[in-house]
Amino acid sequence: MKASRLLLLLVVLVVVAGAAWWFLRPRPVVSDHLTVYYTKLDGNSLGTWTVSLRPPQPGESAAEHLHNVALYAAVQSIAGPPSEVSAIRFPPGTHVLNVLVNGSTATVDLSKDVAASAGGSFAENGEFKGLVYTLTGISPINAVQITIEGRKVETLPGGHLELDTPLHRSDW
Repeated sequence: MKASRLLLLLVVLVVVAGAAWWFLRPRPVVSDHLTVYYTKLDGNSLGTWTVSLRPPQPGESAAEHLHNVALYAAVQSIAGPPSEVSAIRFPPGTHVLNVLVNGSTATVDLSKDVAASAGGSFAENGEFKGLVYTLTGISPINAVQITIEGRKVETLPGGHLELDTPLHRSDW
């Protein structure tokens, strides 16, 4: 009799432990939306808008999904908010060539059009602030390295913002 009670207790404990693991296990955070940031015309304040994200597709690995989300986020950030919104914008023609995520750093490769920025340090800071805030809003990204046409550059031609090291939210 004692052996059967002990066995029953053991079975109950295993079921409870399994259920606790199932409900409390860490799960990747999957969101159906993305917050895209832009810098307002004052150069300091950030504005946001929200875009929808597609869910991970069958057969798409977590790394592939992260890449796709980061690429989409960079494209949205470079495009900027709707045209009726006043914002600091990237130079016309600037587009994303590629995004690579390695650990906690996203490398965003931009077209050479980005070098046509004519607003000095004010515009350069505003352009990249929104991009960095957008991408670092995606877990696990906390830094953004900028390349232009596949090459790391020290600065844009104006020389106002250092781009040879990754950018972080704390840089602003």
